Amino acid sequence: MPVYQLLGGKCREAVTLYAHAGGSDFHEVSENIRRYMEQGYRYVRAQVAIPGYSTYGASGGGTPAFEPTPYVNTVVKLFAHLREQLGDEVELLHDVHERIPPIQAINLAKLLEPYHLFFLEDPFAPEDVDYFQLMRQQTSTPIAMGELFNNPNEYVPLIKERLIDFIRVHISQIGGISPARKLAAFCEFFGVRTAWHGPGDVSPVGHAANVALDLACYNFGIQEQHVFGENTREVFPGCPEIRDGCYWASEAPGLGMDINESLAARFPFPEHPLNGGWPPVRRRDGTVIRP
Repeated sequence: MPVYQLLGGKCREAVTLYAHAGGSDFHEVSENIRRYMEQGYRYVRAQVAIPGYSTYGASGGGTPAFEPTPYVNTVVKLFAHLREQLGDEVELLHDVHERIPPIQAINLAKLLEPYHLFFLEDPFAPEDVDYFQLMRQQTSTPIAMGELFNNPNEYVPLIKERLIDFIRVHISQIGGISPARKLAAFCEFFGVRTAWHGPGDVSPVGHAANVALDLACYNFGIQEQHVFGENTREVFPGCPEIRDGCYWASEAPGLGMDINESLAARFPFPEHPLNGGWPPVRRRDGTVIRP
């Protein structure tokens, strides 16, 4: 029996996804979004390089230095450009990645209101969650939060006070499918939707678990997607299939997939952390930027 049946059965036939579109300039970002739209995606996260600075989610920024003010100014101009070029045919998202001072994050959310984001992700670090009360009082931009939380209880105050709109849960980090399902059910009472964490550093098994929950949770919001390469699909037969901007689940038992361990041995994981994907990011004066 598929896991989603154990969780109560399907609430939907497919899982709507959002893709990642980055670029070195506004034009490249908008063209990348258009390509996703042609593939059937209706939700796209947009990130752009900040000239001369390190940039999360887009290449071409330049140095490892990061400064919050050029970032805020550029992001607002990006979304003005995207709405002018793309209209309202696509839902747009953006990830702050907790890199700017909380008061500037609040200002950014206010400045982005005219561009009607589907959500703004991770405006604050976990230790700064008290700022959500101030943000909610000042802006209607929808907020997603939580991929760095480590247990379900960290979400409870934000959900109860309706301070966020989407839970960004890395489900293995909070204990797995069962606590994630309980948390999603709790969210239903407060109008909060799911947006499980699903980037490229989540394994196909993790993505399959996300899909099982997406199908079974009534208050599903959106699912972050990753397109697996040919080698990965061979090692993990049964990876969720992507069609028309959606994941389509397997009817196979469990999570619908397997692991070919003998084939996996041909692809040892590099020893350097995260494949070298997280270089140090600092302010011009050397201050470390988190995360």
